[in-house]
Formats: sequence, structure tokens, C-alpha cells
Amino acid sequence: MKQEDIKARLSRVPLFKELSDDELEQIVRIAQTRLYRNKMYVFMQDDPLDRVFFIQSGKVKIYKTDFSGKEQIVSILEAGEMFPHTGFFSKGRYPAMAEIMEDAVLIVIPIDQFEKILLSYPELSVKLFRVMGEKIIDLQARLEAQILHNTFEQIVLLLIRLCKTNGKKSGGHYKLTTQFTNRELANMIGTSRETVSRTVNLLKKKNLIVQDDEGNYLIDPETLQQELFN
Repeated sequence: MKQEDIKARLSRVPLFKELSDDELEQIVRIAQTRLYRNKMYVFMQDDPLDRVFFIQSGKVKIYKTDFSGKEQIVSILEAGEMFPHTGFFSKGRYPAMAEIMEDAVLIVIPIDQFEKILLSYPELSVKLFRVMGEKIIDLQARLEAQILHNTFEQIVLLLIRLCKTNGKKSGGHYKLTTQFTNRELANMIGTSRETVSRTVNLLKKKNLIVQDDEGNYLIDPETLQQELFN
């Protein structure tokens, strides 16, 4: 891909969209784009951590596995997001696996070269810390949900969170832009597929979530939030 195309794509990434042409040009010089097909792995858990990725298009699943092979989904990332978020602040190995869920174009940046740019442009570091802060708040909310809420409430909170991270406003609802299976939803909070299935069916009966003709969930997060207090 030509540098002009990489620059145009990077300029649409939230972390870079406010940079000047000169600042953006520094990043373009060290960036490459790669096409990944569905089901391909970007990296495996414990691979050497030497690059960070920005999603131009497509979707990426970040997940971990335990000693028995059980999957724990950390997040489903879409266009404009970066991963891994700890890439610039930790040395060693990738903390999870990254698998392509939908054909994706990724912008790849070597960590050591990007760190040099951060030293030259402190304002970019501030923006990066802001993104990190949002992720920390999200992780805190997830931890609180597991500690303070039962499984039903955790599933409700998960659906509300997905409206923000993987949803698009559509009228009075949010449409989830990824069609999650019950297994995938279960793997996000560490419960069983059967439990998620029962809960989702109950919420459908109460008309708290509906599906469109394409099978996408339509959710009103405010109405769903009220279910926690009933």
C-alpha cells in the first residue's frame, strides 16, 4: 500500500486524528499494512511482544486460554481500535491471542520505533494515556460486575457494555454490529452457554432485546439497565 493511503487510513484512527501532517508523517514512515483473512491469528499468547496493531477494517477477537484450553474472551475489537493496549508500556510477551473474526486490514507498527516518536511528541503520549485510562475504567467495571453481581446481572451488564463497544445507534436502540454466539457471550464473563441462552430468551420474552431480520440484537441500554433494579 502506498504511503499516501497509509496516511489517510491512520488519520481516521481516533488516537491519531488530531495530529498535524508532520506528526502523522513520522508514524507513516514506520507503519505497514497487512491483510488478514478470517480465522487467521495475528499473534499467539506468549509470542514475543514487538508490535502493536491498529484496525483499519474488520474485526479481531482478543482472548486467553487456561491450562485446560478453556477460552476467556477479553474483547472484540473493530475498526479504529488498537491492540494490545499494554504494548507500549510492557516488555516481554503478548498477554493473549488475537484471532481475526472478519477479514481485516491492520496497520502494523514496531514498538521500539513508535516509542522514539512518543518521546519526540509528548502530546501523542497524552492521547495514548487517555485511551489507556478508558480501558482501565472498562476493566474496573468488569471486575466489579463479577464481584458484586449474580450471573443474570452480569449478562445484562455485558449486553449494556457491548452496546458501547460493539454497537451502533439505530433509532431508539443500539444494534450490535457483531453477531455474538451464546458461547462467545458466555466466554466473556466465565459462565456457561446454557445460562446465557436461558437469560437471553428471558430478556427476549420481556421484549428487552429483539433481533432484526439479519439476526442482529437491538437493545435499549437504558431500559435494560432498569431490569437490574426489578
